[in-house]
Amino acid sequence: MEQSESTVNNSLVFAVNGKRFEVSTIHPSTTLLEFLRSHTPFKGAKLSCGEGGCGACVVLLSKYNPVLDQVDDFTVSSCLTLLCSINGCSITTTEGLGNTKDGFHPIHERFSGFHASQCGFCTPGMCMSLFSALVNAEKILRPEPPLGFSKLKVSEAGKGLLQEISAAVLGICPIADACKSFAADVDMEDLGFNSFWRKGDSKEVKLSSLPLYNHSDEICTFPQFLKNETRSTLLLDSSRYSWYNPVTIEQLRSLLGFVEDGNGTRVKVVVGNTGMGYYKEVENYDKYIDLRYIPELSVIRRDNTGISIGAAVTISKAIEALKECNQGGFHTEEDMVYKKIADHMEKVASGFIQNSASLGGNLVMAQRNHFPSDIATVLLAVGSTVNIITGLKSEELTLEEFLRRPELDSKSILISIKIPDWDRIMGISSGTKMNLLFETYRAAPRPLGNALPYLNAALMAKVSRCTTSNGIIVSNCRFAFGAYGTKHPMRATKVEEFLTGKVLSVGVLCEAVKLLKGIVVPDDGTSSPAYRSSLAVSFLFEFFSHLLEANAESPDGCMNGYSTLLSPAKQLDHGKIPTLPSSAKQGWN
Repeated sequence: MEQSESTVNNSLVFAVNGKRFEVSTIHPSTTLLEFLRSHTPFKGAKLSCGEGGCGACVVLLSKYNPVLDQVDDFTVSSCLTLLCSINGCSITTTEGLGNTKDGFHPIHERFSGFHASQCGFCTPGMCMSLFSALVNAEKILRPEPPLGFSKLKVSEAGKGLLQEISAAVLGICPIADACKSFAADVDMEDLGFNSFWRKGDSKEVKLSSLPLYNHSDEICTFPQFLKNETRSTLLLDSSRYSWYNPVTIEQLRSLLGFVEDGNGTRVKVVVGNTGMGYYKEVENYDKYIDLRYIPELSVIRRDNTGISIGAAVTISKAIEALKECNQGGFHTEEDMVYKKIADHMEKVASGFIQNSASLGGNLVMAQRNHFPSDIATVLLAVGSTVNIITGLKSEELTLEEFLRRPELDSKSILISIKIPDWDRIMGISSGTKMNLLFETYRAAPRPLGNALPYLNAALMAKVSRCTTSNGIIVSNCRFAFGAYGTKHPMRATKVEEFLTGKVLSVGVLCEAVKLLKGIVVPDDGTSSPAYRSSLAVSFLFEFFSHLLEANAESPDGCMNGYSTLLSPAKQLDHGKIPTLPSSAKQGWN
């Protein structure tokens, strides 16, 4: 592909702890962590799991947006982040916060004083996660905090550290105390044992004993000199390897045109590169194509037909966009569904993975590599569609068609994902008095972070009051189940067809269970197959049980061993039907 000299930059330019780095020769497979530990004196970030789960390698990455004239600060796993992807960015490690020569940051001092460091191996990553939370809290329009504190709230203080805390069970309380000590609304009596004050000291003594934090003295995360060097296009080219940043679909098509069957060219399309942690890729490629600079893959649009999200949009940005739909005083059913999807996405992976991983990349892994994706299951249930290109051909497919088609090759690119208007998908005309029910579920070894689920599910239904029996009738429904030992999420279409048009009763649900047991069947070799199947049954019961009459009883033998899974039904007000649930359900062992 030809590019003009003005758009070609044969060197990577970035900053680490305010120091300028320029790299002209580097293999595109080199990670940020490898560079930090091999070519800089900043060795606080460490390699541990290599999967983006433990947080030992976490650093702060800052990007400048010249259009908005603002800097975005977020944490990333440096063990997965490719060095070529940080061109024009600034990296801050724990050494950039403070050191023995220049003095330590209050984060360091409070981690030490609250005895939160444990062995210290992963403490630098924890410090950077907390620093990111402090930096971003200052961007929120909130009252100025008291001296020594930040705009951070107690409920937010440990959010960025949940994954590290779950991996450091013995240190949960000290780590949480160190984080909460920065929150403006902290109750000093809730903070545990530390080296700053003695038991019985007054609140005033405690406040004066904490290492002083002043956000106005905070370090600059993005140096001014880097703003002047930021360029939108990068091309690293050599006889052995290449890294491209196409900025249009046409340029992308031209690059993909290089890939011809039998020529031996190995191409890797990248956004966040987080899949490398799960699949442990060791193969090097000839060409790397970064999709983040193509506008069609990076925009989020909402109209009266739904919300469209570019495939290169990160999971964290998608969560923000979906939650923004729910802001304001009046919430439609569509807005509440968006919030439920966002709530479920927040339970997938750690924050520093969500900041790098793309929504499209997650779906491509589910389609191509049979990754047990929560996101694919949830989006399947809500009737999402995708747009892909293969050469000059562009296709719009339902997500179900996309997942079932042959595995995508290197010539095909996912462009965007569309989450549609629910009434159109559920076949409901305007003015019809119906209620939308939507719930998502996942059962995993741990409630948050990088724990893969035993089973995930998303259930949607339109229900209304039956005029003849005064019961609840299911007008339409969509059920999706995934991660139970199958290649990709599946819709329980037989159950959907059976329930559509029926008045809910325990007997009807029992028949639906029989059908579901024949659908959610893990493949041979899947661990705990009976447990996974029982989870699907319990989720279906929980979804509908609150709509049953309180005195409904199951016929003898109908439950087939599942009678204990039916929660006590709640008596319905004859003038009301329960509205959309407000939060996703999470189960774990």
